[in-house]
Amino acid sequence: MATNGSMVDDQGKMNNFAVEPKVYIDEQGDRTGFTPYAELLNGRLAMIGFISLIALEVFTGHGVLGILRSL
Repeated sequence: MATNGSMVDDQGKMNNFAVEPKVYIDEQGDRTGFTPYAELLNGRLAMIGFISLIALEVFTGHGVLGILRSL
C-alpha cells in the first residue's frame, strides 16, 4: 500500500524510501559535447587562427613573440 510517497509493507512497517524518482533523459541537442558539429567548428577556428598567424608574420616581418617583445 502506498500513501504520500511512502510504502507500508505487510508487517505494518513504513518505508519512506521505497518510491524511486522517475528517470528521464535531458535532451541538450546536437551541439554539445564531442559531436561532429563541434569537431568541424574547432577545426575551422584552428585553420583561421593558423592562417592569421602566417598573415601576421608576412605583413609585419616578425612572429608573434617578436611583436610581443616590441611592446
